[in-house]
Amino acid sequence: MKPLVSIIMGSTSDLPVMEKACQLLNDLQVPFEVNALSAHRTPEAVEAFASSAKERGLKVIIAAAGMAAALPGVIAASTTLPVIGVPIKGMLDGLDAMLSIIQMPPGIPVATVGVNAAQNAAILAVEMLALTDAAIAQRLADYKSGLKAKIEKANKDLAEVKYDYKTN
Repeated sequence: MKPLVSIIMGSTSDLPVMEKACQLLNDLQVPFEVNALSAHRTPEAVEAFASSAKERGLKVIIAAAGMAAALPGVIAASTTLPVIGVPIKGMLDGLDAMLSIIQMPPGIPVATVGVNAAQNAAILAVEMLALTDAAIAQRLADYKSGLKAKIEKANKDLAEVKYDYKTN
């Protein structure tokens, strides 16, 4: 099994956030890999990873970073694959990381999700893969139907909650 998605984080301290992306990809049966690379401590390894990612069969890269948050942009500079940045909450409630990731120069885009929104990054990656893979597209559709069902159930449960002045 070859990975289609690569999850890269600046250090393993980001893993508690990125586990949601791992779990979603696993649940939707999308092969993925997880590695720690640092734009500042291992720049050569980051460039080697990014420049060889397409040749290895990867289709999408999810890159998590906090504070200076250079990792997603450095990866995007060395590949033509789509890169999704996940700002990690640290200083300034993650705003510093988010701004670092979204403010890329022309020609080096990084799609960016909300602070600590690893699950949304994985969903976006799956949506990209679903454009050319019918099986993944069906699993994604089923997942999204499940989200709808959860809200419908929540409304049924709320209907059972009684208050003297509640009108529904």
